[in-house]
Amino acid sequence: MRLAVTGREGQVAASLVEAARGRDDVEVVAVGRPALDLARPDTVFAALEAARPDLVVSAAAYTAVDQAENEKDLAFTVNATGAGKVAEAAARLGVPVIHLSTDYVFDGTKDGAYVETDPTAPLGVYGASKLAGEEAVAAANPRHIILRTAWVYSPFGRNFVKTMLRLAADRDEISVVADQWGNPTSALDIADAILHAAPKLVDDSNFAAFGIYHLAGEGDTNWSGFARHILDTSRAFGGPHAKVREIATSDYPTKARRPQNSRLSSAKFAGAFGCQAPGWRVSSENVVRRLGGGETKQALSA
Repeated sequence: MRLAVTGREGQVAASLVEAARGRDDVEVVAVGRPALDLARPDTVFAALEAARPDLVVSAAAYTAVDQAENEKDLAFTVNATGAGKVAEAAARLGVPVIHLSTDYVFDGTKDGAYVETDPTAPLGVYGASKLAGEEAVAAANPRHIILRTAWVYSPFGRNFVKTMLRLAADRDEISVVADQWGNPTSALDIADAILHAAPKLVDDSNFAAFGIYHLAGEGDTNWSGFARHILDTSRAFGGPHAKVREIATSDYPTKARRPQNSRLSSAKFAGAFGCQAPGWRVSSENVVRRLGGGETKQALSA
């Protein structure tokens, strides 16, 4: 089975390439700029056609949440038009598409975990562009899985875990928001789940449960609790550590509003595909261990 994943530098793309390494049953080809550039949607089809995939993973995206408020046209070109072109290309090639989306399609006002049928109401340009991308993907390819996830981290790219470790190396105390809640999710676990689900999408001609799914780490926390766990784990491995000071969202104003509740229920995905992401504590410990085991200086600068 051959998977083409859009984007070379993204956390999920890098995690998929790593997860497939050494396996005989799957090959992952990362397709990115300049051959495939979602800011230039006309590049999409030829790049994916050349990859000869059995399934396309649409992971590339515009993810600068605050900057998107000033770059609305670019965010929508990449996250909506570009995503739609990826799904359209997969349809033309006769293959299914798994499209990565986000908790930011919700406004965060629900008390419990969001399920796939809850109404969407994005708070900013980034969330609105990702929601438009979901709609474009669904319209372009009936054989689609839209996989919403949240609070993604990994040994690759830029993410919250690496930011906390980098800051802890330079200061004794870090202020972190305590009134936003969600499910920290390892991109390594997302990659494993995709590789677990992919054969059913490719090989099962009777599979009819295409649509929207949530996939997030088991258990929830707030950003300050996540930061404290990261730094306590780092200290246990002999890495950098700092005290975490809890602050309110209002104490750390940003251009784009964030949902206060980003909890996602992954029950539908577990029921359909028979797997779920591990608990966020265990998965984040694994990533911190990797970043503290000789990879730190190079990885934290990425």
